Amino acid sequence: MPAAEPSPPAAQVLRQRYARRLPDALGRLAGPAHGSVQLPLHVAWSGLTRFDLDRPRSRMSMYRTVLAEGQHDDLIALLNRDLLIDQWPVLRTLISRAIRDVWEEAFPELASARPGAAA
Repeated sequence: MPAAEPSPPAAQVLRQRYARRLPDALGRLAGPAHGSVQLPLHVAWSGLTRFDLDRPRSRMSMYRTVLAEGQHDDLIALLNRDLLIDQWPVLRTLISRAIRDVWEEAFPELASARPGAAA
């Protein structure tokens, strides 16, 4: 009986899952910049589903949820390019390493948005 191939490490599987969801470019992120957003249940399946983008904590919470749970089309429809870049220095500390690494590798402008990166 042939030996089974070893499974890839969980971290690698997670990174691949997040990478498949990414948009082609940050410019494709066409989500709203202001107002109230109601997330679909497949994205916000636990906890809050409505977020006020004009309130920084609410906006940050929504972005964390969408980055972690959203599919490709959700990312494009719900995230706003300018808001993502503006809040990335803090947001990157609130999301998982797998999400952070995948987004920063795909979009170097996010990595350069970190405090001190331009120094």
